[in-house]
Amino acid sequence: MKKIDKIIITLLIFSFLIRIAFILYSPLRGWDETVYLNLGHELSANPLVYSLLNSAWNDFIPSTDVVYGWPNIGFRAPLLPYIISIFYALKLSFLIKLIVPFFSTLSVFLIYILGKRLFSKEVGLYSAILFALIPIHVLYSGKVLTDAFVVFFILLTFISFWRGYEEENKIHKILFGLFLALSLLARYTTLWITPVFLLYFLIRDRSLKFLKDKYLWYAIGVFFLTLTPWFIYSFVYYNNPIGVFIHGFKSAGYWGGVQSWSFFIENSWYIFSITGILFVFSLLYILFKKEFIKREIYLLLIWVTLFSVIAMAMPHKEDRFILPAIPVICLISGFFISNIKKYRNIIFGLVCIVLIVSLLNLFKMEYKYSQAGENLCFSEGNKFLTSDFIEKNALVVTNQLPIVHYYTQKEVTLYPEPWNTKIFNNDRAIYIFFANYDMTDNKIKKDLDDNFKKVFECSNGWGSSAIYILPPQR
Repeated sequence: MKKIDKIIITLLIFSFLIRIAFILYSPLRGWDETVYLNLGHELSANPLVYSLLNSAWNDFIPSTDVVYGWPNIGFRAPLLPYIISIFYALKLSFLIKLIVPFFSTLSVFLIYILGKRLFSKEVGLYSAILFALIPIHVLYSGKVLTDAFVVFFILLTFISFWRGYEEENKIHKILFGLFLALSLLARYTTLWITPVFLLYFLIRDRSLKFLKDKYLWYAIGVFFLTLTPWFIYSFVYYNNPIGVFIHGFKSAGYWGGVQSWSFFIENSWYIFSITGILFVFSLLYILFKKEFIKREIYLLLIWVTLFSVIAMAMPHKEDRFILPAIPVICLISGFFISNIKKYRNIIFGLVCIVLIVSLLNLFKMEYKYSQAGENLCFSEGNKFLTSDFIEKNALVVTNQLPIVHYYTQKEVTLYPEPWNTKIFNNDRAIYIFFANYDMTDNKIKKDLDDNFKKVFECSNGWGSSAIYILPPQR
């Protein structure tokens, strides 16, 4: 076995282990994570029903729109929940938490492959090491979310694109269409990346002659063929073949408020650590050396520029939204490192040390947050609702619908607004779950304390939770 192969295998094992570490610290999964887990569980029983119409929970969308609101959930990209459903169907649910870390570790290998194809084995290795250690990717590799998951398919897309349309591999020309479609089914923000390939062709050819390539049309055909079931679903549920994407765009404005266009820059150290600074120096090197005229460089520059500009222009931003641009940051930084003639190993070693320290600090910070009293008490409340003496058909009132349903498997409903318990038809036991994990209205808490029987209470530091019962009226 060659030395570089041993290094890559060691790197993959290390990458997998540190990503697993980030799935072990938290006492509970978040809202979006449990949405995908609940969807996967329901799809394992009814794979053709991608809707919340008959579900015992809801992914709350504050919309009265009869099309782009409840019970339609097409705004959630389907690939991850369908993969999860396979594990539920095979009774392998204990492995579900490893799905995203597994794909994320494979992404490290794909970074190496793409770097090797674009530049050299050396660039591929430097890029893969950076990618393995970059904090934002490691963090979200430990969560059941689509952000790190989609990166795997995006990398497959770019590898096939380069091998197909630059190395003239006919099979990869066609696979490009398949992987691009899978990327879109993994996360809809892949739409922001699709124009990259058109722009690349236009810059490369300075004409439309690329349209004469019949394999490109085969790829386009495969792309639409792969998406056909989703277009049909969209037409059935939205009366529009692209309704799912419209719903995705609308839903993006429901939560989280509006952040500054400079959000990713302001949080660059938390997201990228020292790799962000290294990337800036890499861009200056490319500009100074006029490396941007090379095809492999301007492909990457189009990719990172287009995606980043759109991400910064979107009203709501979260650190994880920038993940599809991370491969470029690592590849261009790896290219720069490989071209440093003096003190290269020392510089790269220091970069890796800083990344490892950043990861350790991130782990400590995330662990500390996960052990906060409000998280622990909310988790304890969920455990209480799984007790044997809690009626199986009980209804739970909560503001964290998918989380509570995932952990308790009870039917859940949202806190009424304005607050009014008389709206409940309590022909069965109703449990009202109040926790400062998500509830801060002291008036509601006082009403519950004064008028309802408390059956559970937790207090831990700043955290508290309580559960009240409305007994059934016989």
